[in-house]
Amino acid sequence: MTDPWFSLRLSLAVATLATLIVGVIGTAAGYFLAKSRFWGKDLLDALFTLPLVLPPTVVGFYLLGLLGKRGWFGQFLFAWTGWEILFTFQAAVIAATVMAMPLMVKTARAAIESVDPAYEQAAHTLGKGRWRTFFQVTLPLAWKGIAAGLVLSFARALGEFGATLMVAGNIPGKTQTMPLAIYQTTQTGEDTTALVLVAVLTATSLVVLVATNRLAQGRPW
Repeated sequence: MTDPWFSLRLSLAVATLATLIVGVIGTAAGYFLAKSRFWGKDLLDALFTLPLVLPPTVVGFYLLGLLGKRGWFGQFLFAWTGWEILFTFQAAVIAATVMAMPLMVKTARAAIESVDPAYEQAAHTLGKGRWRTFFQVTLPLAWKGIAAGLVLSFARALGEFGATLMVAGNIPGKTQTMPLAIYQTTQTGEDTTALVLVAVLTATSLVVLVATNRLAQGRPW
């Protein structure tokens, strides 16, 4: 039996944790891609973008190969701890993080590249190191774009379906997020429950789009 409120709470928890992770990693990756020059940069950018263009089930398949008991990482985790990460809350967070990462990296990179290098050069002239310049100059000037990336990443993580189904499963009361609950309630004829979940996701998506547009245009809330 589907518990819509559990699915809502679970989705919000998964999306929040995934957004925190992509906020840190995605911003760092965006900064690295924006400021570094090295062979293979285009390939690295393509790898970060890949989950955006691949079907979610394909991404889920790769995650199964990585996290499964016989996977590249999963086998070592199981050998060390006896714990299998598949079909757990943590697996849902990983799936949402991977699917949301491209949006954060792309948005953060664009925001950082839009910062006038003259401000950063002035900071270096005043004796500020690379990290102090990033936190005191680059980040404050790029915050609107980075905030927009965080909002979009949250929305993407909240609506993640395919990869989550592959690695976390559709277990009511454990790993059944809102998109999975909508799928199940539709299949079982629980139309009222499905309608409530669809309405909540739709309203959330509208709020996200409005917030993103305002951030991108620099308009007040």
